[in-house]
Amino acid sequence: MTEHRWSLYVDGSCLGNQNVDENTPAAWAVVIVTGDTGLGKRSGELHEEFADIVVTDNGGEHFIGAEVGSNNTAELSAFAGALRWLLVEGGSDAAVIRADSQYAGNLASGVWKAKSNRELVAHVQSLWDTVSELRNLTWEHVKAHRGYRWNERADHLALRKAQGEPPVPLTFWKPGQR
Repeated sequence: MTEHRWSLYVDGSCLGNQNVDENTPAAWAVVIVTGDTGLGKRSGELHEEFADIVVTDNGGEHFIGAEVGSNNTAELSAFAGALRWLLVEGGSDAAVIRADSQYAGNLASGVWKAKSNRELVAHVQSLWDTVSELRNLTWEHVKAHRGYRWNERADHLALRKAQGEPPVPLTFWKPGQR
């Protein structure tokens, strides 16, 4: 088993995830941890966390291919955020991206072929390929809302960003608090 220096938990959130369009509020988050066992029970130390909205304006500076705000485009955007961080900040240490979306993980890593969100998926897969050339990179599925501390934190950050609200500071936040 490879020793991972970085564990990156990613999650997306969408408000009203039915009948979505380019104006549907959606956001994503990344929580970067060191020393995490992946078992979810309070292991690891927070290194950094960040969140942003899903950009659907194809003329926008941060547009990466999402045509609508949806849970799927938010999950894929979270992978893109994690992969960009690994390119810029993560050095060459091994990394694992942990996500509760099998859809996003399997598309990002190239296991599945995109049937929708093709431009966004192509962007994320390109990032995956570039990062994979620089380090050992894997992804693992974690079950949502099952007490995985850092996955719950990523969920919280993404939801609050989609709502336009600041997150509860980590010092006051309790896992499971949305």
